[in-house]
Amino acid sequence: MTPVELSRTVLHAVRRAVDGGELDVTVPERAVVTEPGPGGCGDFSTTIALQLARPAGQPPRRVAEILRPHLADADGVRDVVVTGPGFLNISLDDQADVLTALVREIRSRGAEYGHGDALAGEVVALRVPYEVRAEVVADAVVRIVATQGGRATVEHGEPVNLRPVPAPEDPAPLGPDAAQWALLHPAPHDRPRITADHLVQREGNPLFRVRYAHARIRSLSRNAARLGFTAEPGPLHEPTSQVSTSQEPTGHESTGHESTGHQPTAHGDARFGHGAGRPYGDPLGPAADTAPAADTAPAADVDTGTDAQDVDTGTDAQEADAQEAEAQEAEAQSGGAPRRTPVTTPPPPLQTPLADHPRVLALAATQRAPDRLARHLVTVADAVLPFLPCVLPRGEEKPSAAHRARLALAEAAGTVLAGGLSLLGIDAPEHL
Repeated sequence: MTPVELSRTVLHAVRRAVDGGELDVTVPERAVVTEPGPGGCGDFSTTIALQLARPAGQPPRRVAEILRPHLADADGVRDVVVTGPGFLNISLDDQADVLTALVREIRSRGAEYGHGDALAGEVVALRVPYEVRAEVVADAVVRIVATQGGRATVEHGEPVNLRPVPAPEDPAPLGPDAAQWALLHPAPHDRPRITADHLVQREGNPLFRVRYAHARIRSLSRNAARLGFTAEPGPLHEPTSQVSTSQEPTGHESTGHESTGHQPTAHGDARFGHGAGRPYGDPLGPAADTAPAADTAPAADVDTGTDAQDVDTGTDAQEADAQEAEAQEAEAQSGGAPRRTPVTTPPPPLQTPLADHPRVLALAATQRAPDRLARHLVTVADAVLPFLPCVLPRGEEKPSAAHRARLALAEAAGTVLAGGLSLLGIDAPEHL
């Protein structure tokens, strides 16, 4: 069950309570589900009871208690717990299936993932002044409104209903993509910065992070094809039986220090995999952050998923990784087979922004706020970048179902990034 499907399940529970005479309210058009906050539990939480309390004329917790059995009876729901003033905390039957279903939905809908009917049949009339930022914002709003089934028109004249803070100077020298971002990323009440910072290819530049993440994902897909495998949604970790081995050591087992073809740089950042502790697990021990041994050569024609020259793809070995490498070496020297640690991959932080994309897109449309979409793309990029170093096999490791699943998750993020950039009128590069 995806978050979108769970939202429909919550609305269905409200409908059942209304039809049964337990609540006297109008069923809302949508229900927001998020990760549980402090004091919460389960996989998701919703504030629908607080939303309905006033029209129902009952305390929020009482409304939550009315809805709880209807939610608990729904398919795919394991348990529902009421906490605080009326938060409904929902536990699903299998959390792993949530991520897999989400990835499948994104892959099936492609660039239309997140499109909805929040503005179905509505005509949004935008009246803007003759000013470059207002024109650019209105142009983006027209495209975003269309994703929600509406139609936007742009007119000039009074009374103006869309007037962002004007640009202090002409953004044209930045080029089309950077100029668009400079005008759309800040909130309408903030003055945009028309500076060369938008052109700098460093992690301090949000536009670069978003476009780099997309380009790197595309590179991973190309390299996976060279290795002979494609994306397939599924569990991100390998079963223990697949990551252990009983073969005799050959002297060429992976140590986790194979060359990536890129040497570390001095301006690393955890978002780019530099200095990161691989929060998603790594079946081969420490990441590649040292020079290759004399008898080790990088795989031909396969890079680590990046075309940028100033950003490396390795991660610094943590103390636990070093201990694991020592244990593997000692076991190999004693005649045993090198041991690989099973990957225990929790649902990554990437799941939340991907699942939240439809809600953000609807808000951007209804509130005429493309800056919401721009900031959301930065969130997606920052979540996916640390995940990418574990997508491709390392060294002599063979592609597995886990690698195919990780590639599918990465490509799903790439789909969201490409779709969002397109709505903002910005190119999503294949190479960077």
